[in-house]
Amino acid sequence: MFHIELVEKCKANDRQAQLKLYRQYCDGMFGVAMRFLKNADDAEDVLQESFIKAFQRIHQFKGEVTFGAWLKRIVVNGSIDFLKSKHQRTEELDENYLHVAEEDDWSVEESISLEQVKAAIEELPGKYRYVVQLFLVEGYDHSEISQILGISDTASRTRLLRGKAQLKEKLKDLVYGT
Repeated sequence: MFHIELVEKCKANDRQAQLKLYRQYCDGMFGVAMRFLKNADDAEDVLQESFIKAFQRIHQFKGEVTFGAWLKRIVVNGSIDFLKSKHQRTEELDENYLHVAEEDDWSVEESISLEQVKAAIEELPGKYRYVVQLFLVEGYDHSEISQILGISDTASRTRLLRGKAQLKEKLKDLVYGT
């Protein structure tokens, strides 16, 4: 059955269609939540809340993006909201005065594993980690990141540049062992 048909049946409150969509997307969306939350129980909670929210608001889905992309946005927002609700320490910075430098090409030494890159991203301060993760791992652009995090495009670009700079330093330490 096509996604469009499933979504239309979900709009009509068809429980079987909801179950099919859930089964189709639950594993992938769990992975998205885990990349943010690092805890299976928390990721499962966010995942369930995200599907509830998606089915409650399915009438808002207009098909402008794929259902998976629409659902992923809900899961990402839910994950970030969950982290904020845990009162994680955040640092505020007035970024209105900051100048945006051009994004440089970014590559990693071949000796660095994907797991090492992920671990280094986790060590970044939250305000940089979220932007780096959303941009490099999840593939969002600055406009989408600014909407998700409630920051300006300039702040998103600045945080990405600073986050990538810190990430490069962490990875350089791994390569050269300083």
